[in-house]
This record gives sequence, structure tokens and C-alpha cells, in this order.
Amino acid sequence: MVVEGKQAEGSKLAALKPFRLVKFFSFSSLAVFLAFALVLSLLISDYAKRTLLERSEAYALVVTENLSHQVFQQFVVPTVLHYGKIALRTPEQHQLLDAVVRNTTYGMRIQTVTIYDSRENIISYSTDSEKIGQRDAGGREYRNALAGESASRLVTEGEPWGALPWVTPATSQLHTFIPFIQYTPMEDKPDIIMGVIEVVQDLSEDMEAIARFQGAVILISMLMMAALFIVLRIIVGRAERIMEARAEERRRLEQQLHDSEKLATLGRMVASVSHEIKNPLGIIRSTAAILGKRVRKEAPGNEHLAEIIVSETGRLDGIVREFLDFARPQTLNRAPESINEIIRQALEFLAPELRNRGITASLELTESLPTLQLDREQIYRALLNIILNAVQAMADGGTLTLRSRRLHKMIGGGQVVEIVDTGEGIREEEREQIFSPFHTGKHRGTGLGLAIVKNIIDAHRGRIEVESEPGSGSCFRLILGKHARG
Repeated sequence: MVVEGKQAEGSKLAALKPFRLVKFFSFSSLAVFLAFALVLSLLISDYAKRTLLERSEAYALVVTENLSHQVFQQFVVPTVLHYGKIALRTPEQHQLLDAVVRNTTYGMRIQTVTIYDSRENIISYSTDSEKIGQRDAGGREYRNALAGESASRLVTEGEPWGALPWVTPATSQLHTFIPFIQYTPMEDKPDIIMGVIEVVQDLSEDMEAIARFQGAVILISMLMMAALFIVLRIIVGRAERIMEARAEERRRLEQQLHDSEKLATLGRMVASVSHEIKNPLGIIRSTAAILGKRVRKEAPGNEHLAEIIVSETGRLDGIVREFLDFARPQTLNRAPESINEIIRQALEFLAPELRNRGITASLELTESLPTLQLDREQIYRALLNIILNAVQAMADGGTLTLRSRRLHKMIGGGQVVEIVDTGEGIREEEREQIFSPFHTGKHRGTGLGLAIVKNIIDAHRGRIEVESEPGSGSCFRLILGKHARG
């Protein structure tokens, strides 16, 4: 029994291994998909950010070059001609430069314009008056512009998730530096860098839109993954139930095959022994009958001894026949039969026995049941065996109820027969053994009655169920017809 239990457990684990592998791969795939979605959202947002910066920088370069040209033409040249030199500290020159800058940048997406001196890193002019006079504010981009190369830097302040309503918005500014060149009509003359112009663009709204876009991509990805996870869980759950049902069915079939092999061996032995016993019993019985007649003549009053021999040999002959019936393979002669008619026939045959024992019979039959392909004699015999067991369980009388009904199509179709008694009931430990050969709770009997019943029902591809409580009676349920094993 220990070996069989280990084999069953090993079979169960082996059956569940493919499911565990599928489950592992499904969750692994889900994690990979989610990581891929997050990486994809980051790549998309990064690409959008780089595209925005490139276009903003290109826009700033165009604006700054135009500004540089306008400042040189409308401020530098007239100022040098009128004053002889540029001195932005004088109000007149500062106002003229400020007017040129503001007129040139009017209507453009420019936040501030700053001009650095070429001799030292100091702010000579800015549309933000507080910056004028600040030193060393240019940094590396200022030095690159002095060398003739345009440069930009993005300055971001605040939380990166400023797009969320409960977070303080972040500010993003693009600072673009280009050299302020003195334009000359001679192409062969090298450019003279008079200073550096810094143009600041406010990209807060654009960066916030990108952050919202990135959040939307992540949210949609997570929702898609959640939906995929739910669908996957439903599929995996259904697969688990199917695989467990198949594993259970396989274990049941293996156990049934194992039992069948044991029963086949036992059946062959029983058949051999029963055949050997049957003929001598017949001889003993006929001899006892002849002796009884002679004893009645020769020694009146002792003939009951011969009658005892005849009675006991008759009982032994019944036992041998039961052994042979159990060992004999079940060959079905199917035909369309009404299960209600078979129930009525069995009840009619046992009616005298029920009256003698004070048992009341109750029929609850569904009259609209269709016929089934059954072996009438075998089903009749199975019902007789179960009803006799119910009668014997009600030694002090009681109620015997016979029911028939149709099984719902959603759970397999077929028909159900229930034999319910109000007898002593069956203990739980006995319920597991009542269909085993030679198991009996009676003082006399072979213990083959219910085993034969189970063989008959199995041959019809049906199933038999038992519900019982000690002291409350028992219910034997036969399920027959199409998909009865579903």
C-alpha cells in the first residue's frame, strides 16, 4: 500500500510538471513583456525629447543668427558712427539695444536674450535686467561660442514627474549660445567675434507633454499587461483544472486497471474452484434427497437430518452460483429499455418481503424519461441486490424510496436512479470498502452482492454513488446513460 501511494503521488507530480512549466513560462513571459513595455516607453519618450531639443536648438540658432545680424546692423553700426564706441552703460545705447532686441524677438518663443562680452565672461546686456553685470555665468558653452562653435544646454528644475497634478511642475529651459559676429563685406576677411549671444527658450510645457506621454505609454502598457495577465490567469486556471481532471481520470483508470487485474486473477481462481465444487454439491444434494425418502421409511422422525443436508447444500449452491456470476465476464445484451419499468418489476417481486418486514415502499418516478440502451436482466439484478441490502438494513421496518430523474445536460445527461432507505446506515470507513469483493457487514453472506452490482454498472459505463450516515439511512445512486461518467 505504501508503494502504491508513492506511485500515485509520483504520477500526480509527473502530471503536474508540464503545467508548472507552462505556468513558469507564462509568468516569465509576462514579466518580460512588462519590462519590454517600460523600456519601450522610455525609448519613445527619450526619442521625443531628443527630437524636441534638436528642433528647439535649430529654431534658437535661426533666431539668434537673425538677432545677431539685426543687432549688428541696427545697433552696432549706428552706435559706432554716432558715438564712436559702444558703451552700454549709457541709457541711450542701452535703450536702443533693448529696442532692437525686443523688436527682433517679438512674437517668438524666446524667454530671455543675454549678450556676453568677448573680453571677459560678464553679462553686458540682458532682457532680464537682474542679470546685467553677472560674471562667470556663461560656463563651457560660453567658451565654445567664443571659439566659434554654437552650443546648447538644457536646464531642468523640479521633479521629473511634474506632469502629475499633485506634484510641483518642473521647469525646463534650453540655453543656446552662439558667437556674436561682426559682419564684413569681404569674404576673405576672417570673422570677428564681438561677444556671445545667449537665447533662452522655455520648454516646460513641451517637456511636461512628453512626461504625460511617457506616463500614458506606461499606464497603457500596464493596463495591457494587466489584461493579458487576467486572460493568462484564466487560461492557466482552466488548463490547471483540465490537467488535474485528466490526472485524476488517469489515476482512476490506473486504479481501475489494477483492480481489474486483481479481480481477473481472483475471478479465474473462483471460477475454477466453483466449477470443482458445483458438481459434488449436486451429487450430495440429490443423494441427501434419496436418503431422506429412505429414512422416512426406515427410521421415521429422523428425516429432518436429510432435510438439513439438502437445505445447506442448496445454500452452498447459491453461494457457488454467486461466485460464478462474479467471475463470469459481463456480456451485455443491450436493447431500448425503460428504467421505470425495471424499477417497478423489482419492487413488485420484493413486495411480499417488504410487507413481511413492515417496510413501506414509495415510488417517485419521472414518467417522461426516454428509453436507455440497457441489458434488462443485469440492471434488474443490480436493483434487486441494492433493494435487498436496503431491506436487510431496516430490520425493524421503515421506508424504502425509489426515485428516477433525468440528469441535467450541463453535467453530462443520462438518468439517475436513487434507492433510499431509513435503515441503520453505513459507517464512513465501511463506505470505502462496500464495493470490494468479499467485504460484508453481515454475519452470513459472500460479500459479492455490491461488487457484482458495481461490475454491472461499470459494464454499462455508468457510475454508482453512496451517501450514508449511521442511524440515518443510506442512498444508493445509479447514474446511467450517455456521458454518465462525465
